[in-house]
Amino acid sequence: MESIYLLIPISVILVFGIALAFWWSVRSGQFDDLEGPGFRVLMDDDERPPPAQNATQSNGNNTEKI
Repeated sequence: MESIYLLIPISVILVFGIALAFWWSVRSGQFDDLEGPGFRVLMDDDERPPPAQNATQSNGNNTEKI
């Protein structure tokens, strides 16, 4: 029975701390854009290098090799 006198105040402090952390995260904009970071992971932002010039194109011959 003595342990319940310790556990109830600890649980109240824990609930208050969790509520305070949730309030801070809402006020700081943590929940503004929930889908954007997920799509950003899928987007490929790397730029591709320009295609290499063929030796046939560099000397003026416009025929393509197939």
